[in-house]
Amino acid sequence: MEKRLKAIGLVSGGLDSALAVAVVKRLGIEVLGLNYFNGFSAGAIRIEMLGKEDMGAFLDQRTLDLSRSLGVPVEIVDISEEYIGLLLEPKHGYGANVNPCIDCRIYMLKKARERMEAEGASFVFTGEVLGQRPMSQHRGAMNTVIRESGLDGYLLRPLSAKLLPKTVPEEEGLVDREKLLDIQGRSRRRQMALAEELGLTGYSQPAGGCILTDENYARKFKDVLDHEGARVISRRLAVLLSAGRHFRLPGAVKIIVGRHQMENHYIERDWAGEWLADPIDSPGPTTLILGDPTDDDLLTAAAITARFSDAKRESSVRISLKRAGEERIVDVAPVPDDELDRYRV
Repeated sequence: MEKRLKAIGLVSGGLDSALAVAVVKRLGIEVLGLNYFNGFSAGAIRIEMLGKEDMGAFLDQRTLDLSRSLGVPVEIVDISEEYIGLLLEPKHGYGANVNPCIDCRIYMLKKARERMEAEGASFVFTGEVLGQRPMSQHRGAMNTVIRESGLDGYLLRPLSAKLLPKTVPEEEGLVDREKLLDIQGRSRRRQMALAEELGLTGYSQPAGGCILTDENYARKFKDVLDHEGARVISRRLAVLLSAGRHFRLPGAVKIIVGRHQMENHYIERDWAGEWLADPIDSPGPTTLILGDPTDDDLLTAAAITARFSDAKRESSVRISLKRAGEERIVDVAPVPDDELDRYRV
């Protein structure tokens, strides 16, 4: 009996990758979906703040949701720890914020190529659309990705294939080029029409989008690089950068003020060894103080904590400052807004 062709697909859970899977399946080709988890989706960050023990359940549910919605087996590949190194030194630089989109794509495709070879699959495919994203989906960037991933001739982009050079599977007749598409640009009209034609109504969505494209996150990330250097960046710190309001005092001390109960609990649980500040007599945030604070820095952190407490209109607020069994109680006036703005990251 003739062996069925197999392809490895990079899947995000969004519309384009769902369409790419459907187009390849329509060709009679077996598909294995790979979803690379770099840990920088909003959903993943939230789970880590709630408690890392929940991450396994999150990834298991993600696997189940993707497999059901796409109708193919999907595996989640956790690259969250090793991704930090790529994030700090992207060969092709960042996008508008701290998103290393080209390097990220090359990295995932290198791993997909290894899986293709291990599985005896015929090619790798993605849901990329020519011209859809300004950094990573213009023709030059797409060519760079093919070349540096080692997939020259074996990377199929079925949604834009007719606008791109033929791949080896097309040349050899394994894939019917006439059944591929010529979508380009940022409009989603053709994708939506194709989804309706194929009956795709239950596809999932990416888990909250990549926070590396967020301007606020990027500003906090660059602040750490500027003041403390790349050596301090870790997965743990990457999660912290998505939490709270961030302030930088003269002398490089960093202050992070929780914005709501989840962030307060996260700071108390995961950063308990550092200086923490809390209002005593009124509801308010938990504040984390990083660095080597002087007594004046601790008083400033207390005043910032008071500013975001329910007692922010009072002339004096009692604040508890704790670290490793040591506690200081101070009375401070909430910091004025004009001074607060000077510290804000």
